[in-house]
Amino acid sequence: MVTGDEVRAFASTLPRAYEALVRDRIKFRVGQIVFVALSADETLMGFAFPREQREALIAAEPGKFLLPEPSDLRFRWVRCRLAAIDAEEMRELVVEAWRMCVPMKVWTAYLETHPL
Repeated sequence: MVTGDEVRAFASTLPRAYEALVRDRIKFRVGQIVFVALSADETLMGFAFPREQREALIAAEPGKFLLPEPSDLRFRWVRCRLAAIDAEEMRELVVEAWRMCVPMKVWTAYLETHPL
């Protein structure tokens, strides 16, 4: 089980990432692009994810992953239950979401110091 504090602590370490409070929800951005967001009660984490792959992800593990809110379906976004993931999986999901938002040179520089 992962907590919102663990997500916040990890996401804030990523280059160019910053935390923002939007309508009482914690969101992490690169520039103006949100790559991770926590629900108000911090039980769900939304994250950037390729739209064409999200149905397969949710179908594979419906107890862990959910579709985004109807208003967010147009975005490349998926949600997960924090109680259903461990710290390693959270870090993987956050890094992959962040990678979708940063320039390639930032991503490759990160890989040099944090190999997968």
